[in-house]
Amino acid sequence: MSGRRGGRRFPRRQVNPIGEAGIVHVDYKDVALLRQFISDLGKIEPRRRRGISAKHQRSLAKAIKRARHLGLLPFVDDGRAAQRERRGRGGRGGRGGGRRR
Repeated sequence: MSGRRGGRRFPRRQVNPIGEAGIVHVDYKDVALLRQFISDLGKIEPRRRRGISAKHQRSLAKAIKRARHLGLLPFVDDGRAAQRERRGRGGRGGRGGGRRR
C-alpha cells in the first residue's frame, strides 16, 4: 500500500468576513457584529479560527474591549460558570477530597 495515512491536512483558506462585508472601521457599538467574534465563554476568538486579517483583528479586539468597558458586552458568560458550579467543579482543589494539612 503506497497511500499515506494520517497525513497532515491543510484546511481551506477562510475568507476575511470583515473585509468581504466592506467594513472599514469596526464600531464598538455594533454589538451584533462583535458577538460573532466572541466565544461562548466570552473570549475573543483567535484570527486563525475566523480567518480575519491581522489589521482587522486588532481593530476588532479594541472594539470588543471598549464595548466590555462600557457594559455593552459581558466580560465572561455567567451561564457557563453556573453550570460548572452545579457540577461541583468550581473553586479550588484537586482530585482528592481529603483534608490539607
